[in-house]
Amino acid sequence: MLITLCYLYLWARWGPCSAALIRRTVRRLHRSRCSFTFCCRCCRRAAPPDERVCLRLGNKVFFTDEAQLLDDLNRWSLLLISPFIYPDKLLEAEHIAFVTESISAQTDNLQKVPVSSKEVVKWSDYCSPLAYKPGEPYKLIAEASVDNFSNLGIAFMEDRLQMDNGMVPHKIVSVHLQESTLKELTQVAPSVNEMSRNSTQMNEATPTATLGTTAKSKLGVVESVGQGDPEAEEKSKLEKENEYEDESNRLSDKETGFGEHHHLHLSSCHECLQLENSTIESVRFASAEDIPELSDHCNSKLEENGGDCLATGMKRVNLAGKPPNVLIYVGSETAKVEFDQVKSILLECIDADNYTIYQLHEEQVLKAPWIDNALLLIIATEEPISDKNQEQFMKFLSKGGKILGFSSSFTFGGIQIKRIDELKKTIHELVVSKTDSTEVKLNLLISGCIFEEVRKECNSKVKPLSHLNNADKDVVIVHLLYGDNGGEAILSQVHLELDINSVDFQTEQDFNLLKMSNTKRCEVLKEILVSLGLSCELSEIPPLTPIYLLSSDEEIHFTFLKWLEENVNAEGLIESSKVSLKFVSSCESKMETTPSLMSVVTEMGNFSSEHFSLEMYQQNLQTKKLGKILLFTEVTTTTMNLLDGLMFKLPEEMGLIAIAVRQTQGKGRGGNVWLSPMGCALSTLHITVPLHSNLGQRIPFIQHLVSLAMVESVRSIPGYEDIELRVKWPNDIYYSDLMKLGGVLVTSTLIETTFHILIGFGFNVNNSNPTICINDLITKFNKEEGTKLKPLTADCLIARTVTVLERLIDIFQEKGPNGVLPRYYKYWIHSGKQVHLYNEEGPIAWIVGIDDYGFLQVHEEGKGVESVHPDGNSFDMLRNLIIPKH
Repeated sequence: MLITLCYLYLWARWGPCSAALIRRTVRRLHRSRCSFTFCCRCCRRAAPPDERVCLRLGNKVFFTDEAQLLDDLNRWSLLLISPFIYPDKLLEAEHIAFVTESISAQTDNLQKVPVSSKEVVKWSDYCSPLAYKPGEPYKLIAEASVDNFSNLGIAFMEDRLQMDNGMVPHKIVSVHLQESTLKELTQVAPSVNEMSRNSTQMNEATPTATLGTTAKSKLGVVESVGQGDPEAEEKSKLEKENEYEDESNRLSDKETGFGEHHHLHLSSCHECLQLENSTIESVRFASAEDIPELSDHCNSKLEENGGDCLATGMKRVNLAGKPPNVLIYVGSETAKVEFDQVKSILLECIDADNYTIYQLHEEQVLKAPWIDNALLLIIATEEPISDKNQEQFMKFLSKGGKILGFSSSFTFGGIQIKRIDELKKTIHELVVSKTDSTEVKLNLLISGCIFEEVRKECNSKVKPLSHLNNADKDVVIVHLLYGDNGGEAILSQVHLELDINSVDFQTEQDFNLLKMSNTKRCEVLKEILVSLGLSCELSEIPPLTPIYLLSSDEEIHFTFLKWLEENVNAEGLIESSKVSLKFVSSCESKMETTPSLMSVVTEMGNFSSEHFSLEMYQQNLQTKKLGKILLFTEVTTTTMNLLDGLMFKLPEEMGLIAIAVRQTQGKGRGGNVWLSPMGCALSTLHITVPLHSNLGQRIPFIQHLVSLAMVESVRSIPGYEDIELRVKWPNDIYYSDLMKLGGVLVTSTLIETTFHILIGFGFNVNNSNPTICINDLITKFNKEEGTKLKPLTADCLIARTVTVLERLIDIFQEKGPNGVLPRYYKYWIHSGKQVHLYNEEGPIAWIVGIDDYGFLQVHEEGKGVESVHPDGNSFDMLRNLIIPKH
């Protein structure tokens, strides 16, 4: 008992014993099927059972655990120096693979990594990086020798571990990489030749962000240790056990400082060995929080040489390790609007799940440690750059940083800025050279400056990317390289960062030129961001969400529920070949929502959505029947499928409509994909039309009525009559005759003497990019006319469209085509327009109207007026029109 107490006292008194405990635990167990975890106590799932805890030190904990599957590795990216690219050098038998999670500071000042007063340990000095996954937390897979893995764990526990990217290490957990995983990774790894062509040569000082090859396959990674089968290695393990025990004891004596003065000789006999082991098992539960600091000469030190920290022949890099932060510098603190504008356009280009965007404030440029904490710096101010700020920006470049300049005064190297006053705030056509050697022309707002090369050299690091389409070909976008560590900048004197709502255009022609170029502007900006190392891949498809059964009338809602009771099967299903609907009373966490089976919540009381207001819809829906019963969902495949199982069974007096915020498989005419970003009004309406009626005999007219209803939903509002929204035959909605912002898709099924018709319609309400939306036109109108019209919402316009459509159908049924055509011609874009018949070189004809069945009428010189049909192409139905044979 006395010996045990003495041992416990010495263990608690001499702080370095925690290092020895970690080393011995890792050495003895690293071949077994367990994992080692070092983490902060605040980590989720960081509270293991007490029997698995090996050490607690301050707010850190070290424990062992069973193997656990990591099932979300489909977005890991290989590093260009990763041993995955060299399979013959991958993970030696006595190496441990592990995942390090680190987090960025959550404050604007990007605080430094907190470390203790002891010797700082740099993460990359003790391991070889393999792959990374950006995000929060930022994750890195690496390999290290058994001892170096222990070194990292010790430094983590003692708050001395510093990540190369400046982030805060939050968790280290050993992992087992399965053989199938390694094969998949090596298959997606770039070849050595590809790397030599596509990457900058990196040396030991390279701090650049080395973006790798994304591994799209699901990777089977199990939290465990070692590389071989434990059973297959058992023989080797037994043979080497004594050797490792002896080495452990020798190293332990040296590291813990016991040596000649404090050696207890506990390993001199079997009894003492048992006592030592039992003591270790007891001490592992003791907290070391209050152990006092020892004098410097007693501190344990990690091996000076760093062991096998990097694979042979590989050069050390900053493992792309800069955290996924994008900083925006807009100069003075009054420039909050400029920051919001730039941030908004960036979020439309890059994957918001992978990057964090901060404002770099003026006072932070010289003080905050942002240089090591950013992937990209955007300079978006026309204010002069001070000498000290210029020096900081150049330091960022020298460490492999990337800079994107938006109409700023920042420049370096052999480039200078020349101001041309007549260009300031004007719209000009420019020519942009793309990475595939093609060129694209577009119109953008010019800052009033151009770039000039001060001195032209054969090995110049200046590459013009864009010039004005004028006689002098004035350069307005340049690419500059800096230093030997991969630093580069793309500087622009055209406003790529501003959308139409951020530009004070002077004329309607300026507005049209900018909007016509908007898609190309986004494409150019994305290509620039990609060339600077960012990912502009689209975010993952959002998961499907449950459907809510809503109604604008409580009585109708109750009637529909009574009808449901009699028509669902025993499982609460209404089945369909496209999608089956399962009706449930309330929203449950385990509800199934798939493309073929979707849950419908019938209880209205708990419904809420930030994107759709039932109250707004009710206020604007003034119909006798249409649109009274809603199926609303945030995300669905396509609204065209949701009503398929209901429309043939539901009583005619119940008007169905399906509304979604986003569609993942939107349908367009002729099989085209209907893009459905956030901000669109998306819906499918069910109507019935008697066969023996005016409209029943002219079913193609329905698409024209819906197109007209969509336009009038806006232009019939007092004050909005002059919003330039128009109809393009046969089923598109346009801004003037320039850009499409909506469309209609109609399908019909005749059952006995009734047409069941599904009308899919959608239009851009509040999504300016990539083309144009209704609220853009309202903003334009307010600027031109000095009015203060409010922006419109999707819920309002869908309800108004259905209301107008019901009235148009009633008029058509009573008066036929002539009852609605005057209103249709008021808004269409074709009056006096010419078309070619048959093909591009065919005879010219003039459009004069549409006939009684909805087909286009043209006048060909010398032949009178004839009706023409599309030739079947789904891209532009005004091309290659055919005169049918009579």
